[in-house]
Amino acid sequence: MITASHNQVSDNGVKIADPSGGMLTQLWEPFADAIANAPDPHSLLQLVDDFVKKENITLEGGPAAQVLLGRDTRPSGASLVEAAKQGITCITGATAIDMGILTTPQLHWMVRAKNKGVEASEHHYYDQIVTSFRYLMDNIPRENSSKDVNDKLIVDGADGVGGEKLEKLKSSLKYLTIDVRNYGDGVLNEGVGADYVQKEKVVPRGFGPSDAGIRCASLDGDADRLVYFSVLSNSNKIDLVDGDKILSLFALFLKQQLRLLDDEANKSSYKASLGVVQTAYANGASTEYLKQLGLEVVLTPTGVKYLHEKAAEYDIGIYFEANGHGTILFSETFLSWLENTNNELSSTSKDSDEHKAASNLLAVSKLINQAVGDALSGLLLVEAILQHMGWSIKKWNELYHDLPSRQLKVKVVDRTAVITGNAETVVVSPVGIQEAIDAEIAKYTKGRCFVRPSGTEDVVRVYAEASTQEAADSLAHSVMVIVHQFLWF
Repeated sequence: MITASHNQVSDNGVKIADPSGGMLTQLWEPFADAIANAPDPHSLLQLVDDFVKKENITLEGGPAAQVLLGRDTRPSGASLVEAAKQGITCITGATAIDMGILTTPQLHWMVRAKNKGVEASEHHYYDQIVTSFRYLMDNIPRENSSKDVNDKLIVDGADGVGGEKLEKLKSSLKYLTIDVRNYGDGVLNEGVGADYVQKEKVVPRGFGPSDAGIRCASLDGDADRLVYFSVLSNSNKIDLVDGDKILSLFALFLKQQLRLLDDEANKSSYKASLGVVQTAYANGASTEYLKQLGLEVVLTPTGVKYLHEKAAEYDIGIYFEANGHGTILFSETFLSWLENTNNELSSTSKDSDEHKAASNLLAVSKLINQAVGDALSGLLLVEAILQHMGWSIKKWNELYHDLPSRQLKVKVVDRTAVITGNAETVVVSPVGIQEAIDAEIAKYTKGRCFVRPSGTEDVVRVYAEASTQEAADSLAHSVMVIVHQFLWF
């Protein structure tokens, strides 16, 4: 996928999907780094040759390989796709298939579908998510269908590919009136998009006080992140509904559907595992809320690859980052049981609560993009669940109230001097620094703080939470001083 996601329009880059449709396996990352930084053609050929031998990859006489190519709307994308085609066709037995302008999640979905033997065009992607969305909407409980849930949604398309795709898709979405703004008439990611809205907590370009009270959402540049917001009256400020709240909505709905299936599960002695996966950056209030629901919540190191891997260990695994990137994974074993259960209920107790719950879970598994976070499919699932609950965005946002937080960066000589453990929540080295941080945390009500080395620059990142913004700021600055004392040498 040729994209630079939420970066400015002049940037571009590459995202690689592995055969499962997920992100490139971590084992291949060093090779990707090496070939990207090859100093000359000869070195590049040598690196490829060495890697082929190391991984025991058969070229001549081996199975044919297809590489699907997609790009977003950046002007530089077309020439980079042509360069990618030339590179791919240099490999014996490999062919490049240009899928055109796509969102990043669409390309991931196509790779996953193709390797499962399913039709893998953009048309089939839309058909699957629209059919599943309609099914969920048709299954709304009668007591909630009459509730005054506004069917209007305003979406900021970041002037990127997601906005363009949604503008075309919206005509096939009954039950929902979508006003797409910023879908190509302005500069990509400039004062628009999920990244901008989540970080700045202000309205994107094209939104204003007249939108107060209406449910709004924002996609990022390549449509793999989604956040919601509502515009405050007479202001450019917003009430943000971030990835943590999206995760909480999904988890609550899935837990309710599973509870309705308890009797069926007991009959077959099948107990489905439902797990929620977060990083230490998830707001502490969200983690507390999820635990109060009785859900299993686990933390991983920062990065989608860690979250996705952990979520795959459950029958239903949900992960999201606060920035709006996340998805739901369903195990093949659970889906097989669910299909059988749904078929049995269809013949013995059609349209019962249990039958509807099984059907709803199957529809969710088809609507959500299990390959990677997908703003388009995620948006449709949010909309369906809000209608099922009979909730406004205001009621959704009141599930819990975020603890005030502060993030800071500390410049250091060598970030690798900081070694963390326990999903990056404690510092193992240098010795003594964690004790100093713990002593500082103890001074604050609902205090929480951790530090971790950046993956890209010589800085250490500090994250702090507390009961008030003033306290969170103070805790972050105190820990920043501690980091300086231990690492400024």
